[in-house]
This record gives sequence, structure tokens and C-alpha cells, in this order.
Amino acid sequence: MKNYCAKFLFVTFTICTTIFQLNAQTPATGKLTGKVVDIQNNETVPFATAILINKKTKETVKVAQTDADGALLMNNIPAGVFTFKISYVGYQTMVRDSVAITKNQRIISLGTIKMKASKGNVLSEVTISGKKSPIQLGIDKKVFSVDQSLVSEGGSAGDLLQNVPSVQTDVDGNVSLRGSTGVKVLIDGKPSLIAGGNVAQVLASIPASSIETVEVITNPSAKYDAEGQSGIINIVLKKNTKLGFNGNVALTAGNRDNYNGNVSLSFQNKKINIYGNYGYRYGNRPGGGYNNIQYLNRKDSLAYADQLSRMESTDKSHNLKTGLDYYLTDKDILSFSGGFNSRVNDRTEFLDINKYAAGRVPLEFSKRINTNNGTGHSYDLNLDYSHKFKPNQELTFNFGYSTGTNDNFQVYNTSVYSLNGVPASSVPDILNNTNDGTNKNYNIQLDYTMPLGKLGKIETGYRSQIRFSDANTVAKRFDNASGAYVDNLPLSNDFDSKDQVHAVYLNYQNQIKNFGYQIGLRAEDALLNTTSGGYDQSGVFGTAPARIAYKRLYPSVYLTQKFTGEQQVQLSYSRRVNRPRPWDTNPFIDYSDPLNWRKGNPNLLPEDVHSFELGYSKFWSKVTLISSVYLRQTNDLIQRVRSVPDADGVIITTPENLTKDLSSGLEFIAKVDALKVWNFTGNLNVYHSKIDGVPAFGIQGNSGFSWNANLTNNFVLPHSITLQVRADYNSSQVMAQGTRKAMYGIDGGAKYDFKGKKASLSLNVRDIFNTRKFGMLTQDANSIIDFQRYQQGPMGNLTFSYRFGKTSFMKKGKKVEQQESKADEGSF
Repeated sequence: MKNYCAKFLFVTFTICTTIFQLNAQTPATGKLTGKVVDIQNNETVPFATAILINKKTKETVKVAQTDADGALLMNNIPAGVFTFKISYVGYQTMVRDSVAITKNQRIISLGTIKMKASKGNVLSEVTISGKKSPIQLGIDKKVFSVDQSLVSEGGSAGDLLQNVPSVQTDVDGNVSLRGSTGVKVLIDGKPSLIAGGNVAQVLASIPASSIETVEVITNPSAKYDAEGQSGIINIVLKKNTKLGFNGNVALTAGNRDNYNGNVSLSFQNKKINIYGNYGYRYGNRPGGGYNNIQYLNRKDSLAYADQLSRMESTDKSHNLKTGLDYYLTDKDILSFSGGFNSRVNDRTEFLDINKYAAGRVPLEFSKRINTNNGTGHSYDLNLDYSHKFKPNQELTFNFGYSTGTNDNFQVYNTSVYSLNGVPASSVPDILNNTNDGTNKNYNIQLDYTMPLGKLGKIETGYRSQIRFSDANTVAKRFDNASGAYVDNLPLSNDFDSKDQVHAVYLNYQNQIKNFGYQIGLRAEDALLNTTSGGYDQSGVFGTAPARIAYKRLYPSVYLTQKFTGEQQVQLSYSRRVNRPRPWDTNPFIDYSDPLNWRKGNPNLLPEDVHSFELGYSKFWSKVTLISSVYLRQTNDLIQRVRSVPDADGVIITTPENLTKDLSSGLEFIAKVDALKVWNFTGNLNVYHSKIDGVPAFGIQGNSGFSWNANLTNNFVLPHSITLQVRADYNSSQVMAQGTRKAMYGIDGGAKYDFKGKKASLSLNVRDIFNTRKFGMLTQDANSIIDFQRYQQGPMGNLTFSYRFGKTSFMKKGKKVEQQESKADEGSF
């Protein structure tokens, strides 16, 4: 199966390259130029979005943006008749109908395009029939439209992220970007408090159907939070952009009793925009794995420990987002929004633990049942205000508050049934933990953008983030003599933290002809205070405070050169930080795994990251190519280090600061319209990682090449049927003390649109061949560990969705379109 997936990816990428070359050899057939200005003051309108739509097929043929001087250039336009539209927030959408490219008329000059400010900030935009471009480029980010992802429909946000180029997720929901796990995941630009901020559980609790776009920011500018080793992934939830009353309902049923429901409602007129989105998920995800240890250099007889696990997990979640935008004036918008999440997670893990002496001679066989009953809820409230002084000059303010709880009751029941090959009937050892956690976040942010005319523009702002966390663990052990639970003081713990970051930033941006540059500087004052309380062996309670404080400057530089033929080169640099998470600094031991305990390190330092990237992008009529060469050096690298096994063979894993990691790579993203009925998006990332040795921790150093690739094929079939097939492959990857195993899989989905396209029925299957397994092989002077986790079997979903509403207050849509077109065309 592994060879099959590799061949599948290779063949399709070969096809992609061939089509890419054929398109590259196709001569340009037409060009369109123009300059966009404000009709009232004649100031240029930079970064307005222009599109060409084929009048016959209604497909979007070209998408371009004006530069910093408002100049517009569209190259390589095929012959045909098109509708031209250009739009920018706060302006009416301007339309020119019947723009024709012929053999005798290859150059179209639209001259000066004068845009009118819209009334009440509601764009007078004609409805576009074509699909939204799946990839959009910003100066420091890539935006991927994911609302057309068939293979993740009915799934979670974690399932959907597998479809985003540059992003990988494993079977436990952990996220990595370009092979690095040091990535910051945000929801609508802010950290989430679902499950105490645990990213895997955050993604599992959000339905894929509630997500509009995913922003991938591999080298963030000074405007963004500096946290995240490899960058930022921002998940943008759906928000209403249509006039009138609109709605969408989706119901999903899947195998193994998996169910989802989603409802979206919205209403917008010239004064208000009200929207709401509710999603419910009921998911069963059985799985299992193994964790086999070979002990080295021991003085006793213990040589092997094999652990086989089988897990049953049920998740229930409610996710609600709602908001109100109120247009105070043509230049002022006041917004209120809120979100609520409630979840229940019940998990039972069955473990067989077998210990052997040399030659696989039995020492001890035992069984253990771990159960976890988890509940939690969180909500967030946001107040936003924006004021537009004039085009491109804006002041925005945000105040956000969020709070959440995360409670878990855990029971560990261990029974030994064989000692040295002789049956044993010992009394079970039963432990339980009651874990209660609360979190609170505050966010205050002020941003100001001011154009400087021919001198460019500046962005500046201030942000404060303050996070409070309180986690309390009460451990008990069952006393067989009394028949009751008694306090287990050495395993009880109380952990409090206050994490605050205050920052100011300044960006300056300008463009000289086809050369653009942006220089930024962010200053942050960060402080993490933690207090860990626990009992010593004599039962005396004590506390251990820890403090991590630092002030840093984070510069960023972007240099962009545009060339003819819709191509550009960008060179960028940014400094970043990867801060220790509060639970990584908690010295309390997590003993849920009987052979591998985990504990935090109160002396952890933040990682210092320096990132360089050289990017090249080119657009043809049927091919979009984005390529990058990147280099990232991480100082004070944080990786988990294993201790010497104790007398029972238990290994304790603790995060430590190593010396440094040097990662470099080459990435390609290509969107190809191969045929009228077939297009595909491919992503290939080849990278090298070098981790220096640290003799103090017994680490000799490690280095090696890795690669990952994914390919998403979209087919348009007869009878209103669309088909999507996706394959991904992640090769083995080096770590400080071993390697991460290769992982691969194939997903498929199909959708049927009923007449009128108001309703649709879709079917998808994820991990069709049951091949996605996450594993690691680690080795040091004391042990060799072979670890693997998997989810059991393919996951299939059947989804029915229905859309309703109208996008205008007029009775006859054709008249509206004609009126809007005439109004918008008046300035051409």
C-alpha cells in the first residue's frame, strides 16, 4: 500500500509538471491595464481585487490586484468575451461588460477607473456565478478557501486541515506546518480556550462545515503575534457577506455512530448585519496501538516491556458563533460577536502490559483499564469598532474576553495476572484523579493604518494578551482493607499560571514601480508566572513558584519584485518566539501511561527563531504556481528528553532546552486546471533538519532529509455530480532521539447538486485503505522504543445540505443586476 501511494503521487505530479510546461509554452494572447482611483479625491486605491469572468461559461478566468499605486495589469488573457469587475471594501463594485480579446484586439486599456464609496458600507455587488479562487496570496500569508472540500464534509476542523497545503495532522489531531509541530493555531485570529487550549481537542470540537477559509502564515510580519516556531495557522469561521435573509442547513450521518448537524442563518441590510452558526458533533473514534520497549545496560533481569492498547472514545460537542455588525455611519462600524462551545469526552483504554527477561522469559503480565470522563465549556465575547477616515486610512479596536472550564475524572485500574510465568490473583490497584481546570483570556488591541500617498503607508498598533490558568488535581487510591478511597497526597497537585504579553508594532510599506518592500518591528514584553503546589513524602504541602520574563524585538522584512507575465519574487525575514506552554512548566508527573510518565520543566526558556524565505509565484490562465525556499534556525530548541528507566522500567519524559535546530526546505504548491472537467492542487515539501548534540542529556545529535506531499483532484461529472480524491504522504522525520515514522492515506468524496442547486447530497470516506498510522522509533543509551497509534478503519459520512434565502431586497433579480451594473459602469 505504501508503494501504491508513492506511485500515485509521483504519477500525478508528473502529469502536473507536464501540463505546467505545456501551459508555460502557450503564448500570451491578451493584456488588460488600468488605474484605480477614488472618484472624490483622485487618490489611488491600492490592492483592489479585479476579476475576469467568461460570459459564456461564467467561470473566473483571471484574478489580479492593483499595486500600491493603484495600477492594474492582467496578462496572458485567452481570447474570448468577458465581464470585468473590480472591488474594494467600502466601495461599490465597478463592472465593465463585454470586454473582448481577439486576434485584432489583444490590448485593452481601461484608463482611469473611478470607484465610488458605497452607501452604508454595503457593497452594491452583482452576484458572481463562478466559484471563489481556492488560493489567494497576501504580502505575508496564503489564504485557502476550504468551503468546497468534499472529503472533509461532515468531519471536524482537524479533518479539514489535512486538505490545506503545507499543513499536516496526525491521528491524534496534532498539527504541524511544513513538518514542524511548533505552529500557532488561532480561531478568528485569537487563541481558543476549548479544552484549556489543547489544539487537538479544539480542532475536534469545531465542525468543518463552519469554516470559511484557512490562512497559512509561514513568515508572519510584525503585525502578528510573534509566537509560533514555524508560523501561524488562522482558522476563519463563516460570517455573513450576503444581503437579505439567508440560511444553510446540513445534516451528516456516518459509520460507527458518527453524526453532525450545522445551521447557519444571516440577515443584512444597509444598517445591520446579523449572523449565527450552530454546529453539533457526535463522534466515535475507536483506535489502538502499541508501545514496545527494549531496555539496555540494566543490572536487573528486565529486558523487554510490550504494551498493547485498544481505545474507545466518544465526543459530543456544541459549537455556536453569533454576531452583529451595526453601521453607525458610512465610516463607522460597531460589532459584537460571541462564541460558545460545550463538550463531553468519554474515553476508555484497555492495556495489556507484558514484561520479559532476556530471551523473552516472562516476568510480569498485567492488564490495565484507563477511563476518562471529561466535560468542559468555554465562551468568548468580542467588541470591535472601526473608523474609516478616508480610503485606506482606518482605525480599529478590539476588546476580547474568553473563559472556559475543563474537568476530567480519571480511573486507573491495574491487575497483575502472571508473575514469572505463574498465574497470580493479586488484588487490583485502583487509582483515580479528579482534575478541575479554569482559564481566562483578555485581549486588547488597537490598529491604525495610514496611507502616505507616493511615500507608501504605515501600520502601527498595540496589543495586550493576559491569560490566567488554574489546574487542580486530587489523587486517591483505593484501600482494600477499609474498602474506601484515601487521599494519595504525593500525586495531588495544584498549578496556577499567569501568562501576559504586551506588544507594540510598526510596519512601513511602499512600492517603487514593480518593486515593493515592507519593513516592520515588533517589541514584546512577556512574563509567565507559575506556582506549582504539592505534598512531599511526609504529607507537608508546599509551593514552588517559577518566573520566565523577557523583552525582545522582532524585526520583519519583505522585498517583492513583480515581473511581466504575472510573476513575482519575494524575499522575507522574520524573528519569532516559541513560548513554553504553562503545562510544559508544571513539574507534576502525569502517570496515565504505565510505562511512560510525563512531567513539566519550570526552568524552560522560550525558543528563539530566525526564519528566512525566498518565494516565487507565477500565474497562467490554467496554472497557479507558488514555490518557496526556506531556512529556519531555532535556538534553545525545546524537545522532550527521556530519563533512565527506573526499577519498574518506567521512563519519564521531560521537555528540555537543547542547543539549536537548523531546518531548510523547498516547497511547491500548484493549482492546475488540467481539463474543463478536472483540476487539481498539489503540494510538495522537501526539507532537511539538523539537531545539534547535547552530551548532558545523552543526545548525540541527528540530521536527515524528509518530505511530504498531498494531492487533491476535483472532477466535474455529468448529471450535476462532482468528485474529489485526495492522497497524502509524510515520510519519516528525524527527531532529537530517533525518528518519526512515515504516514500516508487516501480520501474520496462525491457530491450531487439537486436542480436549482439549493440542495445537495454528498458522500465521503476518509482513510479509505486504513493506512494512516502515527508512530515513532526512539533510541538512546538506555532503551529502544517502538511506538505506534492508529484509528480503527475508514470513516464514512453522508451529508445532506439545503440553502435558502435571497441576496437582494428587490423582487426581480434581473432588474437588480441591470440597475447595479448601470450604476457601477457610470464611471468608466
